[in-house]
Amino acid sequence: MCQIVSLFLLQRLKGSMSGNARNFNNIETCVVIKFFSLQGKALKGIHAILTETLGEHGPSYVTVKYWVAQFKRGDFSTRVKPHPGRPKTVTTPEIIDQINELILEDRWISAKSIAEQLGISLERVGYIIHEDLDMRNLSAKWVLKCLKADQKRQQSQSSKQLLEFFRRDPHDFLSQLVTMDETWLYHYDLETKQQSMEWRHSGSSCPKKFQVQKSTGKVLTSIFWDQDGILLID
Repeated sequence: MCQIVSLFLLQRLKGSMSGNARNFNNIETCVVIKFFSLQGKALKGIHAILTETLGEHGPSYVTVKYWVAQFKRGDFSTRVKPHPGRPKTVTTPEIIDQINELILEDRWISAKSIAEQLGISLERVGYIIHEDLDMRNLSAKWVLKCLKADQKRQQSQSSKQLLEFFRRDPHDFLSQLVTMDETWLYHYDLETKQQSMEWRHSGSSCPKKFQVQKSTGKVLTSIFWDQDGILLID
C-alpha cells in the first residue's frame, strides 16, 4: 500500500512538471517529503528519489533536510510559517540555500559578511550554519611539508616495493630493512618548557627565563638503524 501511495505521489509530481515548470507547486514536494519521512526513509534516499524524478527542478539536499528535520520535530505543516515584521530572519529553505551557496563560493567568508549580504541577523546566520547546514569552522592542519607530485609518486612506489618484499618473506621482513634519517644538531639548544619546570611552594612566584636564540653553529647528523638498534651515526 505504501509503495502504491509513493508511486501515486511521484506520478503526480511528474504530471505537474510535464506541463509548465512555473505551474509546479512546492507544497506537493513537501507532501512527498513528509510521506517518505513518516515511512522512515533516510534523508539521502528521499533526496535521491526526488532528484531522479524531478531532475533539475527537484529540491536541494538542504531543502529536503530542512523539511525532514521539521517533520521529525512533530511539526507536520507543509507551509512556511510567516513571521510578520521580520520576514528575512525566518529560517526558510531559500535562506538556507543562499547561505550554503555563499559558503561554497568562499570557504573563508565570515558569518558577519553573510548576514550583511542577506540582510538577516548574525545569530540567525550562526544557527543556520551550525544546526541546519551542520558546518564547523575548522583551522588548517599543520603538516611537515607539502610534497610535490613526483615526491608523492616516489613514496607510493617505495610503499609498493616494501609491500612486495613483505609478501615474499613476511617472517624475515624487518631484518632486511635499514632506516635512515637526518637532523640538524645545534652546538647548544634552547631549554624546553618541561626542562625549566621546578618545584615551588604554593603562592611562590614563577621562575623567570630570559629569551635566547639558538646557536648559529650546527651540524647535520645522519642516523642509520635497523630492528636491532643504531648502525651508524655520521
